[in-house]
Amino acid sequence: MKKILALVFTVLLVVSCKKEQKNTVLEGAIFGTYYRITYNSEINYQKQFDSLFYVINKSLSTYQTNSIVSKINRNEWTNFDDHFVTVFESSKKIYKETNGAFDPTIGVMVNAWDFGPEGKIVKLDSLKIDSLMYAVGFDRIVLPKEKFKMPKNAFLDFNAIAKGYAVDIISEFLQSENIKNHLVDIGGELRAKGINIEKKLEWRVGVENPNFDGTQSINHAISLQNEAMATSGTYRKFKIDESGNRYAHIIDTKTGYPSKTNLLSISVITDNCMDADAYATAFKTMGIEKVKTFLKTHPELKVFLIFENENQNLETLALNGFPE
Repeated sequence: MKKILALVFTVLLVVSCKKEQKNTVLEGAIFGTYYRITYNSEINYQKQFDSLFYVINKSLSTYQTNSIVSKINRNEWTNFDDHFVTVFESSKKIYKETNGAFDPTIGVMVNAWDFGPEGKIVKLDSLKIDSLMYAVGFDRIVLPKEKFKMPKNAFLDFNAIAKGYAVDIISEFLQSENIKNHLVDIGGELRAKGINIEKKLEWRVGVENPNFDGTQSINHAISLQNEAMATSGTYRKFKIDESGNRYAHIIDTKTGYPSKTNLLSISVITDNCMDADAYATAFKTMGIEKVKTFLKTHPELKVFLIFENENQNLETLALNGFPE
């Protein structure tokens, strides 16, 4: 009997001494927004994250004058890095698939409407817009072996894909460190691996309501595991002109004007955040019917739409098996 009691006591002691698994959470500001990286390890990777953010900015940020993309936009000689090449080639693929709805050369119009780093054009009218639109067309931009020669007025802007790419880079770094359970969140662009080890459940994330007043509320909560999700919308970044008209930061690549569809929020789930980010932007300018047609040949993309109906009430639509 004493031996049995001793064995039970030993087992209880081992169990009680066993450490509860906890997540490390690192937060900060990057790319004009926040980041929140949650992972199952006691190691602090802040220096490594800062280093990765630095090299991505040095490659792809139009807000840094000495970045690779900024030098290219000035037609200055510069070497390309792997980050630039990866994003450029992925952008070209999605540009072709969406028939130009995703187009990084729309940067010239993003600047014109005062959403980019170059500053707005005063008294922007239809003649100026038509003139600037001659510079739009990613099919005219070829990745050279040596120096870029940019068409007149052309301006590359990868901001609609770079944030998602950064999410992937952080996630891939953590996987290289054998950290299988993590959630990377940069400004609402997400990539989840494994589970939330503290709760022993899949990662729970939310799709926000498109609130123009700046408040935050969740429209749709889902579980995310070994997938990425990006959301594009018009409710966070917009401007109001002198006449009180509201216009969004997502510019229609066909017209050069801010997108005017009734879509307010588009969330895309797929296996990587770079593609999810780009597709979400493209879908905003395509509109609901074109998105539905496009998804028939892209079963790998799960999509959730929030839009205004004819009575200006919010409706939602889940497509391609987006989690209910």
